[in-house]
Amino acid sequence: MTDVASRLCALTERLLGAPLPVRIRAWDGSEAGPAGAPVLRVRHRRALRRVLWRPGELGLARAWVAGELDTDGDGELYGLLDRLAGLMWEKNESGRESSPGRLRAALDRVRDPDVRAAVRELLVLGGTLPPPSPPAEERRRRLGVRHTRSRDRQAISHHYDVGNDFYRLVLGPSMVYSCAYWEPAAAGKTFMLEDAQRAKLDLVCRKLALREGQRLLDVGCGWGSLVLHAAREYGVRAVGITLSQEQATYARKRVAEEGLTDRVEIRVQDYREVRDGPYDAISSIGMAEHVGRERYREYAGDLYELLRPGGRLLNHQIGRRPVSDESAYEVDEFIDAYVFPDGELAPVGQTVSVLEEAGFEVRDLESLREHYALTLRAWVANLEAAFSEAARLSSYGRARVWRLYMAASALAFEHNRIGINQVLAVRTTPGGDSGLLLRTREWRAA
Repeated sequence: MTDVASRLCALTERLLGAPLPVRIRAWDGSEAGPAGAPVLRVRHRRALRRVLWRPGELGLARAWVAGELDTDGDGELYGLLDRLAGLMWEKNESGRESSPGRLRAALDRVRDPDVRAAVRELLVLGGTLPPPSPPAEERRRRLGVRHTRSRDRQAISHHYDVGNDFYRLVLGPSMVYSCAYWEPAAAGKTFMLEDAQRAKLDLVCRKLALREGQRLLDVGCGWGSLVLHAAREYGVRAVGITLSQEQATYARKRVAEEGLTDRVEIRVQDYREVRDGPYDAISSIGMAEHVGRERYREYAGDLYELLRPGGRLLNHQIGRRPVSDESAYEVDEFIDAYVFPDGELAPVGQTVSVLEEAGFEVRDLESLREHYALTLRAWVANLEAAFSEAARLSSYGRARVWRLYMAASALAFEHNRIGINQVLAVRTTPGGDSGLLLRTREWRAA
């Protein structure tokens, strides 16, 4: 009888109409596929049923989270994901990944006799017919109105209330869950993560031109790292808001330990509930992805009203590539089900336009795309180095979710499928004064 790996390779290649880009190691110990290619370990036949019942990204993700698909070891996930990307997404004429890939396209051709025969054989290999239940870590997609205040609180809790000890293990002592700012010589060195995060916090403060005695509002303050840095290094009075109770508890403890309770306040509060402006500066670092396109104009307008004339906003936000039909844009299935429920990405052009519609003057835009790829690789290295402890602090499946999403995101930034942008905007005075210098940045040759 042919070994399982050889059968899997042959059937998958019949289905795809193309060579398999990875090597397969099956549950019976057999191996097949191109020599030297990244190894996909199929630990359990159940993985086949997951993919056949939900072809594409979500089926593969469910099998990964359940531990039925795996790699050969730490560091191997990047190469594997790079090779598998073509099975899930095809590139259009501009080279951007856009349309459903070979796997889903093949299974859509159910009337093709060869496709049906391959699917039948794969189902036999996969065992009993019913589709397996999704892993416990999957959040069932909800119907109804998105981005109400109560629903946003639930979505934020799903992602951030995993446990502060878990996040400290992944993020390191800085507890900064956003893109770091790397020095050229430090690129790729994970031991420099703390320095790079401190540099990012200071970059934000300098762009906002913070001065002693000013009021800063940090929207989506996380574990309080930015407000602490701004109060300690720049002498501001800062308010940080978050929807995560666990984040707020941790941040308040840090504020007390640093003796900054007279200058830093941490609130569990929605940005739509803040009414104690004006502020001299507002930072929104990695929060706007949770707002949603239906609410983004409201978000921009609320922040505009909270700023004094001459005040600055620093909006630090992940952006996706634009698509030809923006109305057809859909939220990534895996991210929505396991990572950021209801999270949405917008092209940076849309972000700039909405900020301008709200009344802001956009004065600077800086892409930190490569910086985020380095940051994510550092976080993945932290997680892989202490995976057993991470699984104990959360769950085995949750730790695998974080490893998969961070590694996949690192590749997405590296390949320019997504980006990260810092947009500096100003609420000018009635006379049009921005308060900025004639030259805010000096450019030099690379």
